Amino acid sequence: MSDRHFDELATRFAEKIYGGAKGAIRLAVLQADLAQALPERPLRILDIGAGLGHMSLWLAERGHQLTVTEPAEPMLQGARERFAAAGQTATFIQAPWQDLLGQLTERYDVVVCHAVLEWLAEPHAILPVLHQLTAPGGWLSLAFYNKDALIYRNLLKGHFRKLRKQEFAGEKQSLTPQMPLDPRELATQLAALWRVESQSGVRVFHDYMPRDFQLKAELIDLLEMELAHRRHPSFMGLGRYLHWICRPR
Repeated sequence: MSDRHFDELATRFAEKIYGGAKGAIRLAVLQADLAQALPERPLRILDIGAGLGHMSLWLAERGHQLTVTEPAEPMLQGARERFAAAGQTATFIQAPWQDLLGQLTERYDVVVCHAVLEWLAEPHAILPVLHQLTAPGGWLSLAFYNKDALIYRNLLKGHFRKLRKQEFAGEKQSLTPQMPLDPRELATQLAALWRVESQSGVRVFHDYMPRDFQLKAELIDLLEMELAHRRHPSFMGLGRYLHWICRPR
């Protein structure tokens, strides 16, 4: 298995995702967490696997200096266009994470790595690189596809055969991640390099709602309830993604 990068078809699907409730909830939770954790001063921020640049642009609009990296040219071009339309600037680099240490000469106040690990053949291998790119006293914003939530969703659907076979990888060329992460295993892998300071669940209930209820619900209500329950001890671990803000040891 190799790392998955995104072609033009996947880019169009990603645009659709961000145009709906799922993407809106994801951005709202990530933004709320970062707004709470980061100081109100300009920071040097590196966004690894930035995709279409939604988070990077939000951070740039808050006055931060962005370096936007993405291995897929269609995605990176979408980010460039989004920044240009908003009148914002950034440094754009087309490169996989494996090449970043050779191209970047500084450490960053904040490293953003959202929805990247689950597309990697060996997710743990990126963790030391993230540490090397983060300045002492800096922050790592790490969001990843939650294996626990995937198991729970399959339980609710009665997909017991799939669970017995431990078949969790998405179909090739689909937008279902190929490597969902066990949060306990990831916490163990992080422990030597990082201290996890805050944890949130992203979409702790929306994706489990019956389709009819999803369609009836107002987005403003979904956002309010997701934000209110993202750190609830009983619901946080059900998030389809988990967002951890970490500090280097």
